[in-house]
Amino acid sequence: MTDGPEIDTSRPHSARVYDYWLNGKNHYDVDAAAAEAVVKVWPGVVLGARLNREFMHRATRWLAAEAGIRQFLDIGTGIPTEPNLHQVAQSAAPDARVVYADNDPIVLRCAQALLRSTPEGRTAYVHADFTDPDSILAAPELRETLDLNEPVALSLIALLHFITDERGAYETVARLMEALPSGSYLVVSHATADFDPDLLTRVAEAYQSTVTEGQIRSSAEVTRFFDGLDLVDPGVVVAHRWHPDEREPRPDITDAEFPVYGGVARKP
Repeated sequence: MTDGPEIDTSRPHSARVYDYWLNGKNHYDVDAAAAEAVVKVWPGVVLGARLNREFMHRATRWLAAEAGIRQFLDIGTGIPTEPNLHQVAQSAAPDARVVYADNDPIVLRCAQALLRSTPEGRTAYVHADFTDPDSILAAPELRETLDLNEPVALSLIALLHFITDERGAYETVARLMEALPSGSYLVVSHATADFDPDLLTRVAEAYQSTVTEGQIRSSAEVTRFFDGLDLVDPGVVVAHRWHPDEREPRPDITDAEFPVYGGVARKP
């Protein structure tokens, strides 16, 4: 894709910063500088980005293989990094359908990599902002790909800590889940300061001075996103402890070194 909004290379963007940490190629000097500013105060962030990605893989595999989910809505998609969510889902269920949504023009331009579906399944991309959920839900690309009368897994990976309470983080999640039927799921990963408040404060300051506003939340505050839903065991835990997979290299790290919660819950 080459058409679409112009990319602002004067300011770093969280999706491109994340791409830098994952050793991707779709970022600019300003993003690399922002990423390194965080690395200076949290050297483990590069490992953390990988572990967060692995949580998404495990949650998606579990949803497709164990929970029988065949539809996924991934908001805050970020720049494509293989395996992408649809590749993980379709490896377990070839007929899985996936809609991605993001507001970064560079993700739009890279979206062709997100559209390489299996013949049995389908993928689509919506250029939209999380804080305008109705524009996502009403998008033709979504309506043509997902059946909102059937269960959908809403995936919000490393997104909500960029959305403050004032910008309606909880209300937006509730609005999205309200639009999904019984049997749908919510997947969240979210940075926390529970284990090392000073470190995460410095990380937040580094991010906010270069990338965007955000809000680091406690275990109770992250769990609140799942209000009214049934949490899948083991509940909201440090993300690398959620259904660990022996196929993934397991680093010997403490919770403080990867202060990110992960959780999955089902809508009754």
